[in-house]
Amino acid sequence: MEGDPRLATVEDAVQYQLFLVPREPCDPEQRRDVLQQYIERIVAHFAPVLVSYIWQNQPFNLKYKPAKGGIPAHIGGVTKFGDNIEDEWFIVYLIQQITKKFPELAARVDDNDGEFLLIEAADFLPKWLKPENSANRVFFHQGELCIIPQPKTPGEESWLPATSPTILQALMLLSAHPKEFLTTKSVRTAVYKRISGYPEKVKASFHQAHCYLPAGIVMVLKHRPALVAAAVQAFYLRDPIDLQACRPFKIFSPDTCVMTSVTFTKCLYAQVMQQKFVPDRRSGYTLPSPAHHQYKAHELGMKLAHGFEILCSKCNAVSPDSKRQVLNTPLWAGFLNNLKKNNYFKGELEGSAKYLEQLHMAESYFQRSVIKPESSVAMSPGEEVLTLLQTLPLNLDELEKEAADLPPEDDDSWLEISPDALDQILSDVPGRNEEDQKYDLTEVTESMKAFISKVSTHEGAETPWSPAEACVTFDVDSFTNALDRILGTDSEELDSDDLDEEQQFEFLDSDEDLDCEAHGQQEKELPDETMGNLRSYMDEMDRELTYTNVGKSFVTQRKTASSAKEPLSQNADCALEDDSDATYTDSTPVDVDLNLVTNLLESYSAQAGLAGPASNILQSMGVHLPENTDSR
Repeated sequence: MEGDPRLATVEDAVQYQLFLVPREPCDPEQRRDVLQQYIERIVAHFAPVLVSYIWQNQPFNLKYKPAKGGIPAHIGGVTKFGDNIEDEWFIVYLIQQITKKFPELAARVDDNDGEFLLIEAADFLPKWLKPENSANRVFFHQGELCIIPQPKTPGEESWLPATSPTILQALMLLSAHPKEFLTTKSVRTAVYKRISGYPEKVKASFHQAHCYLPAGIVMVLKHRPALVAAAVQAFYLRDPIDLQACRPFKIFSPDTCVMTSVTFTKCLYAQVMQQKFVPDRRSGYTLPSPAHHQYKAHELGMKLAHGFEILCSKCNAVSPDSKRQVLNTPLWAGFLNNLKKNNYFKGELEGSAKYLEQLHMAESYFQRSVIKPESSVAMSPGEEVLTLLQTLPLNLDELEKEAADLPPEDDDSWLEISPDALDQILSDVPGRNEEDQKYDLTEVTESMKAFISKVSTHEGAETPWSPAEACVTFDVDSFTNALDRILGTDSEELDSDDLDEEQQFEFLDSDEDLDCEAHGQQEKELPDETMGNLRSYMDEMDRELTYTNVGKSFVTQRKTASSAKEPLSQNADCALEDDSDATYTDSTPVDVDLNLVTNLLESYSAQAGLAGPASNILQSMGVHLPENTDSR
């Protein structure tokens, strides 16, 4: 990736870059100040959504990036989303909304897989767009997805790059032609479908669950709910060395446990629930019987407590004054002022409990996402937990009163998916809606014949194109001359099936052909001799196959025709078979189309709903077979 080569070695990470469009030449220091102002304005504008979001691993963050190589100065960042792919698509939504709110910015988004936006819309991309030439072509600009095309006409070659453009070229094109590069509606629909529903979709991704936790953890999560992600990851990725710190439980003793309600993302909740874990006897944590009505809350709390203990065991306590130093900077003052302008506090009185809660969340978000993570005042999750334990008052009686009036927890039946629910999910995939699709077996046979006639190269098998996509030229004279050289003047005596067999026989009879070529006076007799040898060869094959069961495996045209009429009597069938065996004159041709469809359907049925050769080949040609309901 041109933006950050190190991203190629980071798994499950998304990179985003925001550039100024147009790019007027200016002093580097002045440009740095302008971009820093954009960071403050962006973070303040989207703070209501970002502050309450629970990230899997790392938050969305914007930093100033100086010019390097062919990449101009810009703002951007890298977020490791881990197992929660929704974090990546939430960032895509943020980038789209940023370019919509600030139309003078253009943005690129990619991950360790490359241009994943193109991967999402792969079924609708133009034929010319491939991974080799897609670099620096995909941008969000003015809230829309844009793709810089290749030149199609000689006139476009003067201003459109034939190869992958540089970042500077792409920005200049977007500046000069802001409306020209809007991608097709089908591509935009495929991408926008993944980011539709935000920001309301954020709340739908949360899961409320009751947990039996130490009082210290309850206080920490009340002020910093997002710290639950770090605790879950610490428990989920634990090793034997981490568990050594959980034997004595020096920080979060089980003696002060109370019932509370914790907000997870569905990904975090699934990770911690699917882990089978038995606590060490020396830890002091014991679980009730699995039949107990609060067993799940005790088990969930025990796992979270282990995660928080592991976090804190790797860190040292940080002085609370370091946090105050961050909040006394002009950057925090400007950030807080922008929050007030954007109605972040929603009319709450300054100093009220709700106001202070929102303020604490904004402070934590400012520390994690706005200040430089490499600065001395940036704290790890474990250090932040230890700092909160030092500063927050602990009132166990108040927590017990709150435990008596907890909101109901959410239903977690979504952890299990039924076959019908899976079918519904698959039916929502583009191209799988059976109600709007008509199945034509003729299309299956025609598509397969077209596929076989194509040429395979080192890049794979070619799928048939429609006539509108390819230009076809046909020279009748050259084709006729070629046939005459192969078949001779009496080519009309051969049918299409005999043609292939004759070519094969010519190779078998190469000695005779060479002898004929040496004697020019016998060249005219070659076609007749070849035809005789070919027919003799085919007759011999028919005699051998007459006494085998090979022919019975194919459906002939006689059988298909007789199935539409009244069935023959048993005696008549026997007589017909005897006559066929005796004279082997029953040369009824095989029904190629019917045999092809039958074999394809048998192969498709044998796949049992999984990927296989039949479905893969047909789907590559746009043919989707219906579900096999006969076996139900």
